[in-house]
Amino acid sequence: MMNQRPILSPPGGQTKVLLHSCCAPCSGEVMEAMAASGIDYTIYFYNPNIHPREEYELRKSENIRFAEKEGIPFIDADYDTDNWFARVKGLEWEPEKGKRCTMCFDMRFERTALYAHEHGFPVITSCLGISRWKDMEQINNCGERAAAKYPEITYWTFNWRKGGGAQRMLEISKREHFYQQEYCGCIYSLRDTNKWRISNGREKIDIGEKFYGTEPASKDSTK
Repeated sequence: MMNQRPILSPPGGQTKVLLHSCCAPCSGEVMEAMAASGIDYTIYFYNPNIHPREEYELRKSENIRFAEKEGIPFIDADYDTDNWFARVKGLEWEPEKGKRCTMCFDMRFERTALYAHEHGFPVITSCLGISRWKDMEQINNCGERAAAKYPEITYWTFNWRKGGGAQRMLEISKREHFYQQEYCGCIYSLRDTNKWRISNGREKIDIGEKFYGTEPASKDSTK
């Protein structure tokens, strides 16, 4: 049974939020938590970092499937990988949580904040921080930096992991049989994850094969 969720209150007493989403497993709990608190939110899917295209489409389609089930608006932004690779140039060998990830979060949140500015969303936030593989402070800093460009927009730094959020994320993923990604998303994360797997006697990642609830979830999932 899921732990009881806290009542959420976005910054400034606002009730309209633009949620940047990276995938269904990470956003599922955030979506249900905001709905339970009566927050009017829209999903913004902008993730040009995800590689290869097959992986990108899998993550997006799962997110769309759940959004449609919940009756939530879903904004499908451009998959402008050329722009992402241009910005990541020179950071190819940065470790995860390093400068490359900061650039990646900046890029995605800048586009999210711009959309919020153009379409009247006073608050933006992201489900990225619910993953234990992410640096919450790094994500929040990037979100606040993007929102600061627009005086009317605030980045909501809520810690979605706390209050049972991390556990509910897994429970929802299993209940919905979400696609279970096994690396952060970019080509360099895939490279480094496969390198680690090989060095530890494991097979390379097999894209599109694992789904929550159909077999025991691995400990290195939902990155």
